[in-house]
Amino acid sequence: MAGGYSPRIKICGLTRPADIAAANRWRPDYIGLVFAKSRRQVSPEQARQLKALLSPGILAVGVFVNGDPEEEAWLFSQGIIDLIQLHGQETEETIGKVKALTGGKAMVIKAVSVTGPESIRQWADSRADYLLLDNGPGGTGSAFDYSLIEENRLENLTEKPFFLAGGLDPENVRQAVRRLSPFGVDVSSGVETAGKKDEEKIRRFIRQVRAAE
Repeated sequence: MAGGYSPRIKICGLTRPADIAAANRWRPDYIGLVFAKSRRQVSPEQARQLKALLSPGILAVGVFVNGDPEEEAWLFSQGIIDLIQLHGQETEETIGKVKALTGGKAMVIKAVSVTGPESIRQWADSRADYLLLDNGPGGTGSAFDYSLIEENRLENLTEKPFFLAGGLDPENVRQAVRRLSPFGVDVSSGVETAGKKDEEKIRRFIRQVRAAE
């Protein structure tokens, strides 16, 4: 990879102090705390406790699905989360409202369900700071057709920095990074065993991303 390129790493869906301890040891750039209905859902109080254990320099992303912008902005204002990820059918108006409620301070990641070139293209000029390109509604544990990203690039479209998600694991992330050069990568189930975060898989995942540089 040219120019010292180093993709950001986000380990999503942390729920236990042990998960935070693993993150502190292996140093991803971001961890994800899921506030939406999910087996990985955490309450605001649980999130506060987990964030207090997180090493400085690792940023906490709050993950929401068609949530309440007021709550999202409050969690940000309390320092419980550092970025806001919108993973539902939120519109540009929603993104603008979140930005306004945080005084323009919160960076927003907008998840995009990749179903074709147009599904990426329509967000090229989004007010979101980053996109997160995922397969279907997310959480499927499977990848989408990466040629859809490459097709957009061939057309010289405006490209917003994006996180690559969907089906990544320690075995395939290095190849995906080398092929697509994303701003970052996002993983959840790919570093789990029996539904719980697996520190050895987290270590291997991060090592493979760094090795792709």
